Amino acid sequence: MTRVVVSGAAGRMGETVCAAVDAAGDMELAGRADPALGNSLEQLLGDADVVVDFTTPEAAAGNVLACVAAGVHAVVGTTGFELDRLRGAVQRARSGDAKVLVAPNFAIGAVLMMKLAAEAARQLPECEIIELHRAGKLDAPSGTAQRTAKLIREAGGNVHEPIHSVRLPGLVAHQEVILGGEGEALTIRHDSFDRRSFMPGVLLAVRRVGALPDPFTVGLEQLL
Repeated sequence: MTRVVVSGAAGRMGETVCAAVDAAGDMELAGRADPALGNSLEQLLGDADVVVDFTTPEAAAGNVLACVAAGVHAVVGTTGFELDRLRGAVQRARSGDAKVLVAPNFAIGAVLMMKLAAEAARQLPECEIIELHRAGKLDAPSGTAQRTAKLIREAGGNVHEPIHSVRLPGLVAHQEVILGGEGEALTIRHDSFDRRSFMPGVLLAVRRVGALPDPFTVGLEQLL
């Protein structure tokens, strides 16, 4: 059994992760860390093999460093912080064989959307990205949109700026990549209508983060 502590357990994503871990036959929900619950992640690290972090951009980097210093793997869904800076800090702070996986999006369809958009940009390089999320999402553009833009640019595409961010009640997580060519357009869209759409990816990451070859990995596609 893999012992999992969920950081940010009182939030909407955290609650969904707790339920998914609880229902998994090969995992044990070893703790729920959240200031709203009156406890800290540091109090629970001794009970964890893997920590799943869905907190805030301000808290996530410190949480990851606390995990790796304690020799605990971290699976991170929080976005909005500087990845390269955290990568270097993890290398300096890690103890033992602790690994970190940061995924801007855990939905399998969203990962496919990003990969397909990068492939399409080789032939239709001019594109726009529109991302739509719930009201109150802290970062804009989203981590998924930034990751998509990076993959498209690496493929030779030209992402028009700015990336368009929509924040409205009733939304969960949605993104369109519109690629234009002479007399045509191609739209690649992914929609998450329920937070449960992220859970297969989260559980996959929990199961496989410890076997990753690098201490710090970005993108769920590395496990697919």
